[in-house]
Parts: sequence; structure tokens; C-alpha cells
Amino acid sequence: NYSNQDASAENQLNRLRNRMHAEGLGEEVIKDCEQIVHSEFSQYYTQMKQRCEEYLSFLGSLPQQLEVLNEQDTTHSIRPECSCSGHGKCCESSNTESSDDAGIQELDESSDEDDYNFCDTRQSFSDSAASPDLRMKHSNSSNDVQQYDHNFVESRSGKGENECLLLPPKRRTKLPEPVEKEKGVSLWSMIKDNVGKDLTRVCLPVYFNEPISSLQKCFEDLEYSHLLDRAYDYGLKGNSVMRTLCVAAFAVSGYASSDGRPCKPFNPLLGETYEADFPENGIRFFSEKVSHHPMVMACHCEGRGWKFWGESNVKSKFWGQTIQLDPVGVLTLEFDDGEIFKWSKVTTTINNLIIGRLYCHHHGTMKISGNRQHSCKLTFKQQSFLERNPRQVQGVVEDIGGTKVATLRGKWDESLYCNVTNDGVNSSAESTLLWEKHEPPTNPTRYNLSSFAITLNELTPNLKEKLPPTDSRLRPDQRHLENGEYDKANSEKLRLETRQRMARKMQDNGWKPRWFDRDTEDGAFHYTGGYWEAREQRKWDGCRDIFGELPDKKTSPVPASLGI
Repeated sequence: NYSNQDASAENQLNRLRNRMHAEGLGEEVIKDCEQIVHSEFSQYYTQMKQRCEEYLSFLGSLPQQLEVLNEQDTTHSIRPECSCSGHGKCCESSNTESSDDAGIQELDESSDEDDYNFCDTRQSFSDSAASPDLRMKHSNSSNDVQQYDHNFVESRSGKGENECLLLPPKRRTKLPEPVEKEKGVSLWSMIKDNVGKDLTRVCLPVYFNEPISSLQKCFEDLEYSHLLDRAYDYGLKGNSVMRTLCVAAFAVSGYASSDGRPCKPFNPLLGETYEADFPENGIRFFSEKVSHHPMVMACHCEGRGWKFWGESNVKSKFWGQTIQLDPVGVLTLEFDDGEIFKWSKVTTTINNLIIGRLYCHHHGTMKISGNRQHSCKLTFKQQSFLERNPRQVQGVVEDIGGTKVATLRGKWDESLYCNVTNDGVNSSAESTLLWEKHEPPTNPTRYNLSSFAITLNELTPNLKEKLPPTDSRLRPDQRHLENGEYDKANSEKLRLETRQRMARKMQDNGWKPRWFDRDTEDGAFHYTGGYWEAREQRKWDGCRDIFGELPDKKTSPVPASLGI
């Protein structure tokens, strides 16, 4: 009701006029102030009225637009051709690409294996991806409504071209139904001759794999990226303690999805990549396998006000009934205001490889070092047979003088709480919940994937057109395993392992990563940029067909530039 708004504005002006009189301001000054306020209110009122009229007009035309859309072929989704402003990108719908036998899944709901890395270990780290703008631009000014993954997007007038608000994409909530019945294989029969040895050359059938790669598993660390958004906001408000606590909660949350994962991810091929564009979370992620021996994966992610990067290199020790994984590498988090935190992962031990229920536990000390006021030390408690309360994590936040300013406690597979202290004493008797693990998926899988992990290998026709030939989603053995085509998956895995045996020789001959570079000879890998720009232009110069067939050695030699 605009008349009520006018009356309210006039009342506010009267209060302001009386206040200025009370302060002793002259009438001329008061009138100048009133004129300025009237002008501002008038412009605001005009804009709001115009937007309201446009919205009412849009609602009036909606039935006609719906009628037009209903006449379209209902078997195909209508996707707008658009390019996002800033870092924004259009996300694809959730019709997962399957094999010719499996078809396209319809979703109705909202070795030369380098390291013996089981999927319930947190061997993967994340680097950086560009923070997306949740708006996308399109050039078709004649359409007021577009359908996008069954969500409507309203066009709005902007400068030079129209804008529309991108609604969150609908991602899949389950894996395809398996085509074949799975055959069990004894793990002990595969590894009994390798006790005490380096496991970099133990080749396992796909039965022991889950349908994601280690590059995709890196991105699982970003499932709770909202904690970094919260940390960024706390820093803007000058609350350095809460920022540090949120960073610590994020560091712990990366282990949550490792619980109950009986299978290991696919070890990526040299030069294999993975991208993840999640505008609904405000993040964009990219990773690449940058070294074969030792196996190193570098990754890079950008979010709302922060960047996160690092590399993964795991040293493994196999003891028959257990395997110990010691991560090597540093994770770095940098906020836009210049504050930086660095930390490394703790040790992971996988138990009962031969007899009993397979499970993992994480143990050791994680030091999160900050370059400003505060740092944090987290202790992942060593698990014992008599432990009644396993998987505990405890920590303290200290200032630069070593004074304790906050404490943390919880479990890496459940939740984490904090208490802020004053002069070494808790300021509140009640603990504050920092982080809590998401609920399990409604459609559980044999691999015990989280709801977030289920979306990682999703491949839509629209997305497939944009990916480089090196993306993990295009790996055939992994795709066949997801579809439940186990014989095809094993056959492709054997073929790719044969191809991968060339990787060591290629690396010795000077092979270099496409998207990452090492600062010094023994330094860390850093993202060099250009991936998302190449994606926009669909130009993948220097990206090799690493999943294709090898050339016939009798007819042509293998070129030195061939990727693995």
C-alpha cells in the first residue's frame, strides 16, 4: 500500500525535523536536508514501484508462457544458452549419462595403481576454484521466462543485456541401478604376497573400487565449505577467534565422509583432471594429477571471499591386517582480507583388511597456523580396542602470545563444539555447535557414499560437451562400474593400467602438468590459471586423450607427447 508508505515516510521526516530543531540547526539547513531526503526517497519509491509493476506484468504473462512450454517436447529439458558474469556458470541438470545398455537415468527426486589408498581414507586435498556469481546472463531479450532443470528463471532488465536469477540446480540423489550382479572377490587373495612391500604396483579388480576417482575425492573436503563462508564473515566483523574456530571445524569436517567406506577410489591417470562447479555453494573447484611417482594430486578452489589450495601425496605402510597412510603436503586457506591459515592432514589407519569389519580411524596432531592473531592445535585421539568413546577430536585456539582463547571438542564423524574463554575461563557454561555431519542419503549405496559424493561423478549431455578429454567423469572403467557393468569395467581398467605403465617414462622425459606448476624444484604445485577460460571457449589445447586407445606399435611409435 503506497499511501501507507508515504505516510510512514512523512512521519520519519517529521521526527528528523524535530531532532534537528532540538540540536539547534537553522531552518535553511533543515530545509536542505529535507530536500535531499525527499529526493532519495522519491528515487527509491519510483524504482520500487517500477519493479512491482514489472513483476505483476510477469505474473500476468506466466500462464501463456507455461502454455508455450507445455507444447514443447516433454522428453527434453529446455536449457538456456548463457554465459555467466564474473565466475558464474550454468550448472547442468541431473540426468546421468549411462552406457548404451543402461540408457539415461531418469531422476524423479529433489595397475599400476600408484598408492594403496582405500576410499575411506582422507588422502585427498583440495586446491582452488572460482567463486561463482549466482546470476547468469543471456542475450535473448524476447523471452521473459526460461525453464532450467524444471525451475523457472525470471528475466530482469540490466545494463546492456538482460539478467536472470539462476535457481539452484537439481542434482541426482542416487546412482544408476546396476546392470549386472556383482561377484565377490577375496581381498586377501589379492594382497597376501605383498605384505611389507610398497603397494604402488598392486593391481586390484574394480570390485574393490568405488565409482569416483581420488581427484573427485579431493572435492569431498569441500562438502562443508559454508564453514569457510562463515569464517570469512566473522573476520569482516573483527572476530578472529570465531574465524579460527570455523577454519578448524572445516579441517575436521573433511574426515566425516570417510566413515564406513569399504572401497577405494580410482587412482587417476597422469594428467587426469576433475572440475566441480557448484554455484549453489558458491564454489568452483579444479584438480589434476601432476605426478605419477610419487603420486601427487594438486587442486585449487575459490569461494565467497576465500581461496583454498594444496596437494596430496600419501606414503603407505602395509602390515597385513592394517594399512597406515601418512599424508604429505600442506593445505593453504587464504581470505580476501589477507589472513592465511595452513595445516597438514593427520595419519589414517585402515583396520581389519583380512578378518572382521573394515574400518578406519584418524589419529595424530593437526596444527593450523595463522599469519595473524590466532592459531589452532587439534588432537585426533588414537583409537584402542577398549575405547568406549572413539573418534574423538579435541583442540585449543591460542593467540600469538600462547594464551588459550577457545577450546574445541567433538567427533570427526559426528559434530564439533567450541567454548570461547576469557582469561582462561570458559565465558559460557554451554558449548556452541560449530559443525554437524549431514544426514545419510535416502538412497544408500554399497559404497556408502554420502549424498554429496553421489553427485560427484554425475555426467549430463550438456556437461559432457564442456569437459576436457582428461576429466574423471569420462574415464570408461569408472563409468562402467557406476553403471554396474562389472565385466566391462574390469576390461577397461586393465587396458588403462597397461597405458598407465608409460607414465613413469613420460615423467622422466620431462612431462609437465597442464594446469599446475611447481614454484621451485622441490616446492609446492600452484594453479597457473586458464582452465575456466578454456572451458568457456571449448579450447582444450594441450589436453590429451588419456582414456583413448593406444596406437598400434607395429604401425606407429608412441609419441613422447602422448598423455597417460
